[in-house]
Amino acid sequence: MYGHQLRLLAEKEHVQIWTDISVGALYGAMKRLAAVHLIDEVRTEREGSYPERQVYAITDAGRSSLATLRLSGLSETVMKPDPFDLAMTRLDRTKLDDLPATIETRLATLRRQLAESIERTQTIKQYLTPVELFVMGHQANRIGAEVSWHEQLLSELSAIIADESARKDHHHD
Repeated sequence: MYGHQLRLLAEKEHVQIWTDISVGALYGAMKRLAAVHLIDEVRTEREGSYPERQVYAITDAGRSSLATLRLSGLSETVMKPDPFDLAMTRLDRTKLDDLPATIETRLATLRRQLAESIERTQTIKQYLTPVELFVMGHQANRIGAEVSWHEQLLSELSAIIADESARKDHHHD
């Protein structure tokens, strides 16, 4: 494929939902893949008066790398530390009164993200295979778990703030 074909396919496949690569970043990604020989330029085409365009194909090394990525994607569990957790364990004692509003704002953002995820899935549902639809639900479930955890945090927040306020040894600074 040449770059524009790949861009159209990425738009059709909603690449931004599945990866952290935007459609606009595909050309840069293609250059990086070519630089490390995971794809190679196989020919140059010209259509009418349009500029020449390079046609790329995956290499054997690219197929091998893709197989490795696919296997690791299916077998590895990725749960990254959330910077929020560290910030919560190192609260600024002088700003404890602001904490409920901060958590409420965060919870509202998560609820909005959950609604958007569900709405996006419903919007493209007709274009998804059963496995794609099932996987799209995974994101909503993860966000839903965050919403639930933050609701629990809000219910415990007064006790947390009281405990933080009462601490004499504040190693948090």
